[in-house]
Amino acid sequence: MKIVSQEWKLSLTILVLVLLSCTLFSSAVSRKTSNNIKTNVFMSPKIELSPGSVSNKLYFDLDFPRGHISLKSFNAELVDEAGNSVPLSQTYLHHWIFLRYHQPNVPLANQSDITFVRNSGFCQENVFGQYFGLGSETRGTNTYIPDPYGIEVGNPAEIPKGYVEKWMFNIHAIDTRGVEDKLGCIECKCELYNVTKDEDGVALSPSYKGGLQCCPDNSTCKMVKGFLGPKRSLYLKYTVVWMNWDSFVVPAKIYIIDATDTLKILDKPKGKSVEHDCKIEYEVEPCSKSNVNGSDCVDVKKSSFPMQKGGYFVYGVGHMHTGSIGTSLYGKDGKVICSSIPIYGNSSEAGNEKGYVVGMSTCYPQIGSIKILDGETLTLEAKYNNSIRHSGVMGLFYFLVAEKLPHHHV
Repeated sequence: MKIVSQEWKLSLTILVLVLLSCTLFSSAVSRKTSNNIKTNVFMSPKIELSPGSVSNKLYFDLDFPRGHISLKSFNAELVDEAGNSVPLSQTYLHHWIFLRYHQPNVPLANQSDITFVRNSGFCQENVFGQYFGLGSETRGTNTYIPDPYGIEVGNPAEIPKGYVEKWMFNIHAIDTRGVEDKLGCIECKCELYNVTKDEDGVALSPSYKGGLQCCPDNSTCKMVKGFLGPKRSLYLKYTVVWMNWDSFVVPAKIYIIDATDTLKILDKPKGKSVEHDCKIEYEVEPCSKSNVNGSDCVDVKKSSFPMQKGGYFVYGVGHMHTGSIGTSLYGKDGKVICSSIPIYGNSSEAGNEKGYVVGMSTCYPQIGSIKILDGETLTLEAKYNNSIRHSGVMGLFYFLVAEKLPHHHV
Protein backbone atom coordinates (compact mmCIF):
# COMPACT_ATOMS: atom_id res chain seq x y z
CA MET A 1 0.00 0.00 0.00
CA LYS A 2 1.39 3.33 -1.11
CA ILE A 3 1.61 6.17 1.34
CA VAL A 4 0.27 9.46 -0.10
CA SER A 5 2.78 12.24 0.46
CA GLN A 6 1.89 15.43 2.29
CA GLU A 7 2.78 17.42 -0.86
CA TRP A 8 0.32 15.38 -2.94
CA LYS A 9 -2.42 15.85 -0.34
CA LEU A 10 -1.80 19.59 -0.35
CA SER A 11 -1.89 19.74 -4.18
CA LEU A 12 -5.10 17.70 -4.25
CA THR A 13 -6.70 19.96 -1.63
CA ILE A 14 -5.79 23.09 -3.62
CA LEU A 15 -7.17 21.54 -6.83
CA VAL A 16 -10.46 20.65 -5.12
CA LEU A 17 -10.76 24.17 -3.70
CA VAL A 18 -10.09 25.72 -7.11
CA LEU A 19 -12.67 23.49 -8.78
CA LEU A 20 -15.15 24.15 -5.99
CA SER A 21 -14.65 27.91 -6.23
CA CYS A 22 -15.24 27.78 -10.02
CA THR A 23 -18.39 25.72 -9.48
CA LEU A 24 -19.64 28.09 -6.78
CA PHE A 25 -18.96 31.09 -9.02
CA SER A 26 -20.70 29.43 -11.95
CA SER A 27 -23.65 28.47 -9.72
CA ALA A 28 -23.80 32.01 -8.35
CA VAL A 29 -23.98 33.40 -11.87
CA SER A 30 -26.65 30.87 -12.79
CA ARG A 31 -28.72 31.59 -9.65
CA LYS A 32 -28.37 35.34 -10.05
CA THR A 33 -29.38 35.10 -13.71
CA SER A 34 -32.34 32.77 -13.15
CA ASN A 35 -33.64 34.85 -10.24
CA ASN A 36 -33.71 37.97 -12.37
CA ILE A 37 -35.12 36.52 -15.59
CA LYS A 38 -38.31 38.23 -16.75
CA THR A 39 -40.68 37.30 -19.56
CA ASN A 40 -43.39 39.31 -21.27
CA VAL A 41 -45.68 38.67 -24.22
CA PHE A 42 -46.63 41.53 -26.55
CA MET A 43 -48.80 41.95 -29.65
CA SER A 44 -47.98 43.88 -32.81
CA PRO A 45 -50.51 46.27 -34.32
CA LYS A 46 -53.29 44.59 -36.31
CA ILE A 47 -52.37 43.08 -39.70
CA GLU A 48 -55.37 42.92 -42.04
CA LEU A 49 -55.24 40.38 -44.90
CA SER A 50 -57.69 39.23 -47.57
CA PRO A 51 -57.13 35.99 -49.53
CA GLY A 52 -54.05 36.38 -51.73
CA SER A 53 -53.06 39.75 -50.29
CA VAL A 54 -49.70 40.92 -48.95
CA SER A 55 -48.86 43.08 -45.94
CA ASN A 56 -45.32 44.45 -45.72
CA LYS A 57 -45.46 47.39 -43.32
CA LEU A 58 -43.30 49.21 -40.78
CA TYR A 59 -44.58 49.59 -37.21
CA PHE A 60 -42.89 52.15 -34.94
CA ASP A 61 -42.67 52.65 -31.16
CA LEU A 62 -43.62 49.12 -30.16
CA ASP A 63 -44.19 47.72 -26.69
CA PHE A 64 -40.89 46.47 -25.31
CA PRO A 65 -39.09 46.15 -21.94
CA ARG A 66 -37.50 49.48 -20.98
CA GLY A 67 -34.35 50.39 -19.14
CA HIS A 68 -30.77 49.10 -19.20
CA ILE A 69 -31.33 45.39 -19.84
CA SER A 70 -29.79 42.18 -21.15
CA LEU A 71 -31.88 40.48 -23.86
CA LYS A 72 -31.95 36.68 -23.52
CA SER A 73 -34.40 35.58 -26.24
CA PHE A 74 -36.99 36.87 -28.68
CA ASN A 75 -39.63 34.60 -30.19
CA ALA A 76 -42.58 35.45 -32.41
CA GLU A 77 -45.49 33.91 -34.32
CA LEU A 78 -48.59 34.93 -36.24
CA VAL A 79 -51.86 34.51 -34.34
CA ASP A 80 -55.50 35.35 -35.08
CA GLU A 81 -57.79 37.55 -33.00
CA ALA A 82 -58.55 34.64 -30.65
CA GLY A 83 -54.81 34.09 -30.09
CA ASN A 84 -54.70 30.87 -32.14
CA SER A 85 -51.53 30.06 -34.09
CA VAL A 86 -52.00 30.60 -37.83
CA PRO A 87 -50.60 27.88 -40.15
CA LEU A 88 -48.06 28.92 -42.80
CA SER A 89 -50.29 27.21 -45.37
CA GLN A 90 -52.86 29.97 -44.76
CA THR A 91 -50.60 32.97 -44.07
CA TYR A 92 -46.92 32.72 -44.89
CA LEU A 93 -44.62 34.71 -42.63
CA HIS A 94 -41.98 35.72 -45.17
CA HIS A 95 -39.98 37.60 -42.55
CA TRP A 96 -40.13 39.84 -39.53
CA ILE A 97 -37.29 42.07 -38.38
CA PHE A 98 -37.04 43.98 -35.12
CA LEU A 99 -34.98 47.17 -35.18
CA ARG A 100 -33.66 49.54 -32.52
CA TYR A 101 -33.64 53.32 -32.91
CA HIS A 102 -33.24 56.62 -31.05
CA GLN A 103 -35.74 59.45 -31.39
CA PRO A 104 -35.88 63.00 -29.95
CA ASN A 105 -37.84 62.98 -26.70
CA VAL A 106 -40.30 65.68 -27.71
CA PRO A 107 -44.06 65.62 -28.40
CA LEU A 108 -44.98 64.59 -31.95
CA ALA A 109 -41.38 63.79 -32.86
CA ASN A 110 -40.95 63.27 -36.59
CA GLN A 111 -39.92 59.82 -37.87
CA SER A 112 -37.42 61.52 -40.16
CA ASP A 113 -35.46 62.49 -37.03
CA ILE A 114 -34.84 58.93 -35.87
CA THR A 115 -31.40 57.35 -35.79
CA PHE A 116 -31.19 53.60 -36.26
CA VAL A 117 -28.87 51.63 -33.99
CA ARG A 118 -27.70 48.69 -36.06
CA ASN A 119 -25.95 45.48 -35.13
CA SER A 120 -22.24 44.80 -35.75
CA GLY A 121 -22.76 43.08 -39.12
CA PHE A 122 -20.94 43.95 -42.33
CA CYS A 123 -23.67 44.80 -44.84
CA GLN A 124 -24.23 48.35 -46.05
CA GLU A 125 -25.91 50.76 -43.64
CA ASN A 126 -29.54 50.23 -44.70
CA VAL A 127 -29.36 46.42 -44.99
CA PHE A 128 -29.76 43.85 -42.19
CA GLY A 129 -29.48 46.29 -39.30
CA GLN A 130 -31.95 44.37 -37.11
CA TYR A 131 -31.36 42.96 -33.65
CA PHE A 132 -33.71 40.01 -34.23
CA GLY A 133 -35.44 38.60 -37.27
CA LEU A 134 -36.65 35.31 -38.74
CA GLY A 135 -39.32 34.05 -41.13
CA SER A 136 -41.36 30.88 -41.60
CA GLU A 137 -38.96 29.06 -39.24
CA THR A 138 -39.90 31.31 -36.30
CA ARG A 139 -41.81 28.79 -34.16
CA GLY A 140 -39.20 26.05 -34.39
CA THR A 141 -35.96 28.00 -33.89
CA ASN A 142 -34.28 28.41 -30.53
CA THR A 143 -33.20 32.01 -29.86
CA TYR A 144 -32.12 31.72 -26.20
CA ILE A 145 -28.74 33.27 -25.42
CA PRO A 146 -26.83 31.08 -22.92
CA ASP A 147 -25.72 32.39 -19.54
CA PRO A 148 -23.80 34.47 -18.70
CA TYR A 149 -24.14 36.18 -22.09
CA GLY A 150 -26.71 38.75 -23.15
CA ILE A 151 -27.39 41.48 -25.70
CA GLU A 152 -27.05 44.86 -24.02
CA VAL A 153 -29.65 47.53 -24.83
CA GLY A 154 -30.95 50.65 -23.11
CA ASN A 155 -27.58 51.77 -21.74
CA PRO A 156 -28.11 55.47 -20.89
CA ALA A 157 -24.49 56.18 -21.85
CA GLU A 158 -25.25 55.12 -25.44
CA ILE A 159 -28.45 57.16 -25.85
CA PRO A 160 -27.82 60.74 -27.07
CA LYS A 161 -28.93 63.51 -24.74
CA GLY A 162 -32.53 64.49 -25.41
CA TYR A 163 -33.32 61.18 -27.15
CA VAL A 164 -35.18 58.02 -26.13
CA GLU A 165 -34.63 54.43 -27.24
CA LYS A 166 -37.47 52.75 -29.15
CA TRP A 167 -38.15 49.68 -31.27
CA MET A 168 -39.87 48.96 -34.58
CA PHE A 169 -41.03 46.00 -36.69
CA ASN A 170 -41.07 45.25 -40.38
CA ILE A 171 -43.54 42.38 -40.85
CA HIS A 172 -43.97 40.75 -44.27
CA ALA A 173 -46.93 38.34 -44.43
CA ILE A 174 -48.53 36.72 -47.48
CA ASP A 175 -52.09 35.32 -47.34
CA THR A 176 -52.16 32.19 -49.52
CA ARG A 177 -55.80 31.19 -49.08
CA GLY A 178 -57.22 30.42 -52.52
CA VAL A 179 -54.08 31.24 -54.51
CA GLU A 180 -53.28 29.37 -57.71
CA ASP A 181 -49.65 28.53 -56.83
CA LYS A 182 -48.69 28.60 -53.15
CA LEU A 183 -44.97 28.02 -53.65
CA GLY A 184 -44.87 30.65 -56.38
CA CYS A 185 -46.69 33.13 -54.15
CA ILE A 186 -44.40 32.69 -51.14
CA GLU A 187 -41.37 32.97 -53.45
CA CYS A 188 -42.88 36.22 -54.79
CA LYS A 189 -42.72 35.20 -58.46
CA CYS A 190 -43.35 38.33 -60.48
CA GLU A 191 -45.69 36.72 -63.03
CA LEU A 192 -48.10 35.69 -60.25
CA TYR A 193 -48.26 39.23 -58.86
CA ASN A 194 -48.38 40.91 -62.29
CA VAL A 195 -45.56 43.21 -61.19
CA THR A 196 -43.13 44.66 -63.75
CA LYS A 197 -41.85 47.74 -61.86
CA ASP A 198 -40.34 48.32 -58.45
CA GLU A 199 -41.91 50.56 -55.78
CA ASP A 200 -40.18 53.60 -57.33
CA GLY A 201 -41.72 52.88 -60.74
CA VAL A 202 -38.48 51.65 -62.30
CA ALA A 203 -38.86 48.70 -64.68
CA LEU A 204 -37.54 45.43 -63.28
CA SER A 205 -34.82 43.56 -65.14
CA PRO A 206 -36.10 40.67 -67.31
CA SER A 207 -33.75 38.42 -65.33
CA TYR A 208 -35.58 39.27 -62.09
CA LYS A 209 -38.07 36.41 -61.88
CA GLY A 210 -39.16 36.87 -58.30
CA GLY A 211 -38.34 38.33 -54.92
CA LEU A 212 -39.17 41.19 -52.58
CA GLN A 213 -39.72 43.67 -55.42
CA CYS A 214 -42.66 41.62 -56.73
CA CYS A 215 -44.68 41.16 -53.52
CA PRO A 216 -44.82 44.67 -52.02
CA ASP A 217 -47.33 45.90 -49.48
CA ASN A 218 -50.97 45.71 -50.70
CA SER A 219 -50.12 43.53 -53.72
CA THR A 220 -52.16 40.39 -54.53
CA CYS A 221 -51.05 36.97 -55.74
CA LYS A 222 -52.94 35.22 -58.56
CA MET A 223 -56.13 33.61 -57.25
CA VAL A 224 -58.15 30.57 -58.24
CA LYS A 225 -61.18 31.85 -60.16
CA GLY A 226 -64.26 32.28 -58.03
CA PHE A 227 -62.53 31.82 -54.65
CA LEU A 228 -64.10 33.90 -51.89
CA GLY A 229 -62.84 34.22 -48.36
CA PRO A 230 -63.18 36.67 -45.47
CA LYS A 231 -60.72 39.38 -44.57
CA ARG A 232 -58.97 38.44 -41.33
CA SER A 233 -57.09 40.30 -38.65
CA LEU A 234 -53.78 38.83 -37.47
CA TYR A 235 -51.07 39.85 -35.03
CA LEU A 236 -47.44 39.03 -34.54
CA LYS A 237 -47.25 37.79 -30.96
CA TYR A 238 -43.73 38.28 -29.64
CA THR A 239 -42.25 36.96 -26.42
CA VAL A 240 -39.26 38.74 -24.90
CA VAL A 241 -37.04 37.24 -22.19
CA TRP A 242 -34.65 39.63 -20.46
CA MET A 243 -32.99 40.62 -17.21
CA ASN A 244 -31.69 43.86 -15.74
CA TRP A 245 -28.12 44.58 -16.75
CA ASP A 246 -25.45 43.91 -14.12
CA SER A 247 -21.76 43.05 -13.82
CA PHE A 248 -22.39 39.31 -14.12
CA VAL A 249 -23.56 39.64 -17.74
CA VAL A 250 -21.01 39.26 -20.54
CA PRO A 251 -22.06 41.35 -23.57
CA ALA A 252 -22.47 39.57 -26.91
CA LYS A 253 -22.41 41.41 -30.23
CA ILE A 254 -24.78 40.58 -33.10
CA TYR A 255 -23.44 39.83 -36.57
CA ILE A 256 -25.65 39.19 -39.61
CA ILE A 257 -23.88 38.12 -42.80
CA ASP A 258 -25.16 37.33 -46.29
CA ALA A 259 -24.03 34.67 -48.77
CA THR A 260 -24.63 37.19 -51.58
CA ASP A 261 -22.18 39.71 -50.09
CA THR A 262 -19.65 40.95 -52.65
CA LEU A 263 -16.62 42.79 -51.31
CA LYS A 264 -14.65 45.62 -52.82
CA ILE A 265 -11.24 46.60 -51.51
CA LEU A 266 -10.93 50.37 -51.70
CA ASP A 267 -7.75 52.42 -51.54
CA LYS A 268 -8.26 55.40 -49.26
CA PRO A 269 -5.89 58.07 -47.92
CA LYS A 270 -5.70 56.28 -44.59
CA GLY A 271 -5.19 52.86 -46.17
CA LYS A 272 -7.28 50.07 -47.66
CA SER A 273 -10.90 49.58 -46.60
CA VAL A 274 -13.50 46.92 -47.36
CA GLU A 275 -16.90 47.82 -48.80
CA HIS A 276 -19.70 45.24 -48.54
CA ASP A 277 -22.62 44.87 -50.95
CA CYS A 278 -25.28 42.45 -49.69
CA LYS A 279 -27.89 41.62 -52.34
CA ILE A 280 -30.35 40.28 -49.68
CA GLU A 281 -31.88 37.68 -52.01
CA TYR A 282 -30.98 35.69 -55.12
CA GLU A 283 -32.29 33.38 -57.81
CA VAL A 284 -31.58 29.64 -57.74
CA GLU A 285 -31.47 28.49 -61.35
CA PRO A 286 -32.76 24.95 -62.09
CA CYS A 287 -30.12 22.30 -62.71
CA SER A 288 -29.55 20.50 -66.02
CA LYS A 289 -32.49 18.48 -67.34
CA SER A 290 -30.07 15.64 -67.97
CA ASN A 291 -29.93 15.09 -64.21
CA VAL A 292 -33.08 12.94 -64.16
CA ASN A 293 -33.45 12.17 -60.46
CA GLY A 294 -32.17 15.53 -59.23
CA SER A 295 -29.96 13.91 -56.59
CA ASP A 296 -27.00 16.08 -57.54
CA CYS A 297 -29.01 19.25 -58.03
CA VAL A 298 -27.38 21.48 -55.44
CA ASP A 299 -26.88 25.22 -55.83
CA VAL A 300 -24.01 26.60 -53.74
CA LYS A 301 -23.55 30.29 -52.91
CA LYS A 302 -20.42 31.44 -51.04
CA SER A 303 -19.01 34.65 -49.68
CA SER A 304 -15.92 35.41 -47.59
CA PHE A 305 -15.17 38.41 -45.39
CA PRO A 306 -12.61 39.40 -42.76
CA MET A 307 -13.68 39.86 -39.15
CA GLN A 308 -12.07 43.12 -38.10
CA LYS A 309 -12.60 42.36 -34.41
CA GLY A 310 -12.81 38.74 -33.28
CA GLY A 311 -14.01 37.08 -30.11
CA TYR A 312 -15.69 33.95 -28.77
CA PHE A 313 -18.51 32.39 -30.78
CA VAL A 314 -21.63 32.15 -28.57
CA TYR A 315 -24.57 31.24 -30.81
CA GLY A 316 -25.38 30.84 -34.51
CA VAL A 317 -28.34 30.17 -36.80
CA GLY A 318 -29.11 30.46 -40.51
CA HIS A 319 -32.12 31.99 -42.25
CA MET A 320 -33.19 30.18 -45.42
CA HIS A 321 -36.28 29.55 -47.53
CA THR A 322 -38.12 26.55 -48.99
CA GLY A 323 -35.77 24.33 -50.99
CA SER A 324 -32.83 25.01 -48.69
CA ILE A 325 -30.42 22.25 -47.69
CA GLY A 326 -28.40 24.15 -45.11
CA THR A 327 -25.83 26.82 -44.45
CA SER A 328 -22.38 26.67 -42.84
CA LEU A 329 -19.97 29.21 -41.42
CA TYR A 330 -16.28 28.38 -41.86
CA GLY A 331 -13.26 29.90 -40.18
CA LYS A 332 -9.55 29.85 -40.89
CA ASP A 333 -8.29 26.77 -42.77
CA GLY A 334 -11.85 25.67 -43.52
CA LYS A 335 -12.78 24.70 -39.95
CA VAL A 336 -16.55 24.51 -39.43
CA ILE A 337 -17.68 27.06 -36.86
CA CYS A 338 -21.39 26.30 -37.20
CA SER A 339 -23.79 24.52 -39.57
CA SER A 340 -27.49 25.38 -39.51
CA ILE A 341 -29.90 22.92 -41.15
CA PRO A 342 -33.56 23.55 -42.07
CA ILE A 343 -36.32 21.55 -40.42
CA TYR A 344 -39.23 20.78 -42.76
CA GLY A 345 -42.77 20.18 -41.54
CA ASN A 346 -44.66 16.99 -42.32
CA SER A 347 -48.21 17.68 -41.17
CA SER A 348 -50.90 20.37 -41.32
CA GLU A 349 -50.92 21.97 -37.87
CA ALA A 350 -49.27 25.31 -37.14
CA GLY A 351 -45.56 24.79 -36.49
CA ASN A 352 -45.33 21.56 -38.52
CA GLU A 353 -46.68 22.54 -41.94
CA LYS A 354 -45.76 20.04 -44.65
CA GLY A 355 -43.23 21.32 -47.19
CA TYR A 356 -42.42 24.52 -45.28
CA VAL A 357 -39.23 25.39 -43.40
CA VAL A 358 -40.57 25.35 -39.83
CA GLY A 359 -37.29 25.64 -37.94
CA MET A 360 -33.52 26.00 -38.26
CA SER A 361 -30.98 24.12 -36.16
CA THR A 362 -28.79 26.28 -33.93
CA CYS A 363 -25.23 26.13 -32.57
CA TYR A 364 -24.35 26.46 -28.88
CA PRO A 365 -20.64 25.66 -28.53
CA GLN A 366 -19.07 25.11 -25.13
CA ILE A 367 -18.09 28.45 -23.60
CA GLY A 368 -14.74 29.62 -24.94
CA SER A 369 -14.29 26.62 -27.27
CA ILE A 370 -14.47 28.57 -30.55
CA LYS A 371 -12.44 31.74 -30.92
CA ILE A 372 -12.54 33.96 -34.01
CA LEU A 373 -9.26 35.82 -34.36
CA ASP A 374 -8.96 39.53 -35.12
CA GLY A 375 -8.76 39.83 -38.91
CA GLU A 376 -9.72 36.17 -39.48
CA THR A 377 -11.50 35.56 -42.80
CA LEU A 378 -14.85 33.80 -42.42
CA THR A 379 -16.67 32.04 -45.27
CA LEU A 380 -20.44 31.58 -45.44
CA GLU A 381 -21.85 28.83 -47.65
CA ALA A 382 -25.57 28.44 -48.47
CA LYS A 383 -26.97 25.38 -50.27
CA TYR A 384 -30.33 24.94 -52.02
CA ASN A 385 -31.82 22.03 -53.92
CA ASN A 386 -32.22 23.30 -57.47
CA SER A 387 -34.12 20.46 -59.08
CA ILE A 388 -36.64 23.28 -59.68
CA ARG A 389 -36.20 27.07 -59.85
CA HIS A 390 -36.44 29.00 -56.56
CA SER A 391 -36.92 32.77 -56.58
CA GLY A 392 -36.12 35.36 -53.95
CA VAL A 393 -34.24 32.97 -51.67
CA MET A 394 -31.97 34.07 -48.84
CA GLY A 395 -28.75 32.74 -47.38
CA LEU A 396 -28.27 34.66 -44.16
CA PHE A 397 -26.39 33.80 -41.00
CA TYR A 398 -27.00 35.35 -37.58
CA PHE A 399 -24.38 34.85 -34.89
CA LEU A 400 -23.25 36.27 -31.55
CA VAL A 401 -19.66 37.01 -30.53
CA ALA A 402 -18.39 37.91 -27.07
CA GLU A 403 -15.11 39.82 -27.02
CA LYS A 404 -14.25 38.43 -23.59
CA LEU A 405 -14.86 35.30 -21.55
CA PRO A 406 -16.66 35.10 -18.20
CA HIS A 407 -14.24 35.69 -15.32
CA HIS A 408 -14.17 32.06 -14.21
CA HIS A 409 -13.12 30.95 -17.72
CA VAL A 410 -10.24 33.40 -18.06
